[in-house]
Amino acid sequence: MHDRTTWRIRHRLAAALLALVCVLAACAGGETADQADRTAVEPLTVSAIPDQDPQELQRLYEQVAQYLQQRLGVPVEYVPVTDYNASVSLFRSGDLDLVWFGGLTGVQARLQTPGAEVIAQRDIDAQFHSVFIANTSTGLEPVGDVRGLEVLEGRRFTFGSESSTSGRLMPQYFLDQAGVSQDDFAGVPGFSGSHDKTIDLVESGSFEAGVLNEQVWEARVEAGDIDERKVGVIFRTPEYHDYHWVLGPSAAERYGDGFPEQVRDALLGLSADDEQQAQVLDLFGAQRFIPAQASDYDQIEQIARELGLVR
Repeated sequence: MHDRTTWRIRHRLAAALLALVCVLAACAGGETADQADRTAVEPLTVSAIPDQDPQELQRLYEQVAQYLQQRLGVPVEYVPVTDYNASVSLFRSGDLDLVWFGGLTGVQARLQTPGAEVIAQRDIDAQFHSVFIANTSTGLEPVGDVRGLEVLEGRRFTFGSESSTSGRLMPQYFLDQAGVSQDDFAGVPGFSGSHDKTIDLVESGSFEAGVLNEQVWEARVEAGDIDERKVGVIFRTPEYHDYHWVLGPSAAERYGDGFPEQVRDALLGLSADDEQQAQVLDLFGAQRFIPAQASDYDQIEQIARELGLVR
């Protein structure tokens, strides 16, 4: 059975069960009729691009789903996806309601889904960076500016996912500024699929150099998961906007016209002063979420059009 059909069947069964529970609770005086109506619909489906280890993503977004369910008073379900393209296509079809996209996938999703809204970003997303890394056996030294990336010519190089903002789109943009095209690498460049895999491939020597999300690099270094005798950073890119939450139009249709604002308020309301909420923020690598708007990603859209990644 197709995944979309399976999810819809599961959602309807869950909704039916929730409706029964809500009716019983209302009859017992534990819930108003309006509250019962709101919870007796299909769950709000939350997802994210699979840019890191699946177990880490599961741990994070199950906590996010629990928090949003408490704040919004609606059933919330985390739905993992297999790749970046799946997150965009399932958002377009309405099978995913609220998705944590990268800059590029968020642009792609909004262009393909009329009525989709940018909801929020982390405090670190307005000034995001990628890092170029190299296996130390190459002898490559840190470079001081974008033009220095020409040292990667003739090297075996890997990006992250083909649709990654920090692992492909912006790095390719900076490489272009240095006059380095994909034809200048030794062989066809790799696409590892995730930032974690990029680190592992360069550290092992499968590729001589690569590029990834700076936040993932720093988290792995802090956790002691990287042998810095084997791999190190050779360049930190200029800043750009990256990750953000995007809400699909079907959510407002199910929960009411004011629902996008309620979701935004819930995310902006995450506080480091609350122990459980602080855990969620820590897993996101942020101190707080801040307002975001579609125009924040105009640069991403322009570069993506130049590279032929959106039409």
